Amino acid sequence: MTSPNAIRRALISVSDKTGLIDLAKALSDRGVELLSTGGSAKAIRDAGIPVVDVADVTGFPEMMDGRVKTLHPKVHGGLLALRDNDAHVAAMDEHGIGAIDLLVVNLYPFEAALARGADYDEMIENIDIGGPAMIRAAAKNHAFVTTVVDVEDYSDLIAELDANDGATTYAFRQRFAQIAYARTGAYDAAVSTWMASAIGEETPRRRVFAGTYVQGLRYGENSHQGAAFYSDGSGRPGVTAAQQHQGKELSYNNINDTDAAFELVSEFLPKDGPACAIIKHANPCGVARGATLEEAYSKAFDCDRTSAFGGIIALNQPLDGATAEKITEIFTEVVIAPGADDAAREIFAKKKNLRLLTTPALADTSDKGLAYRQVSGGMLVQDRDNGFIGMDDLKVVTKLAPTPEQMRDLLFAWKVAKHVKSNAIVYVKDGATVGVGAGQMSRLDSALIAAKKAERMADAMGLPEPLTKGSAVASDAFFPFADGLLEAAAAGASCVIQPGGSMRDDEVIAAADEAGLAMVLTGMRHFRH
Repeated sequence: MTSPNAIRRALISVSDKTGLIDLAKALSDRGVELLSTGGSAKAIRDAGIPVVDVADVTGFPEMMDGRVKTLHPKVHGGLLALRDNDAHVAAMDEHGIGAIDLLVVNLYPFEAALARGADYDEMIENIDIGGPAMIRAAAKNHAFVTTVVDVEDYSDLIAELDANDGATTYAFRQRFAQIAYARTGAYDAAVSTWMASAIGEETPRRRVFAGTYVQGLRYGENSHQGAAFYSDGSGRPGVTAAQQHQGKELSYNNINDTDAAFELVSEFLPKDGPACAIIKHANPCGVARGATLEEAYSKAFDCDRTSAFGGIIALNQPLDGATAEKITEIFTEVVIAPGADDAAREIFAKKKNLRLLTTPALADTSDKGLAYRQVSGGMLVQDRDNGFIGMDDLKVVTKLAPTPEQMRDLLFAWKVAKHVKSNAIVYVKDGATVGVGAGQMSRLDSALIAAKKAERMADAMGLPEPLTKGSAVASDAFFPFADGLLEAAAAGASCVIQPGGSMRDDEVIAAADEAGLAMVLTGMRHFRH
């Protein structure tokens, strides 16, 4: 069974007709008898290629709106029979079952129907039954049967037949059997995940994860770790769906950081003005709005010029020439934006190692979706953090209330804090971060680090005082003690946004009043571990 197996008879039943006629002709020219169903058979016949309808083989017409056509012993027997088993061969002879050496099937477009928002009944009709059954049968019997489930593999099949005088090798059949089972597994994952959502089952007994290979990566987070990049098929705008225009291949860390940058900048709608986020090691080192994209980038850069070197830049509007020129003044790994004009591309083309990615749109940060994280022996699953806080959701708890200008900065800081590793402290002034403290074990330390960075930047820029003076400060979770709040006040913050909910809220509020701070509570936290 490990020797090459000649392809004499093939069954073709495809939903996606791309490449069908070329494949059918290539097989027919090699003397392969073609069996087919429904629309596939019609397309092959209309192209003048000999084909036999499966209904003529089984003796049963397609019925029940095409739901039943290949579920028959003359199909499954031809796929499952062991050619070196005398009893199987005898059963085939007794019942007039012909061997099928090649199965070419792609499935009903369930994922496409899901992507376009089809209703429940249409989704049900797009669940393929006969296709997966045939695929699983043929793949199980890969000792004798070749299974092809993806249009992009047709050329590999023809090349294999050319190399082996019309036969396929055992190694080829093994590889394509694995591809086949992965396809049916991913298909069933899409169906089960959709159905769980459709019926409101938030914690299904079994949850299935599937991805489609995008590219191999040189290594993972570190050079001793293997890695690859997969798409979840959701079509969500971002690094997965982006077009790369220039630069080296993205690395594991590039992809991770670019995703973080793009998700953050997507919090700022283009209609509200240009915005820029600069990310380093999955944390923002500068985020800003501006009258122009160039100004937004410059303000973001001025938050932490040192960390911005070698960073990832995300923009909420198409990249223009002036901004591109400014960005190229220092080394940057990746720039991602919803488009880029000709002037920007021409400028970037001079920086061969700079990767430019464009996307069709920003990500929808209100989209629920699911987020996954692996733990030893399992997987944590949660809703994506799409929590939104608007002006009307804030509760003023201090004697002083924020001014309208302060309120805008507070809400800006809150959006950024959502994307900073906890414990997170973010100082913002005039629509730009001026200090970011991330990932510390103590909220006090995050406040201290953010303030210290602001002091260093003030010295580097020749400013008389840090930009934290008169700033708004956000904390991603409540202040358990007043110390972190008082450190922010010492850094010059004039107003605070935080979730509240601590047993010591009264002490923290009293400390804010004593320090002359305005403070608002969100009632929502944004831990990001």
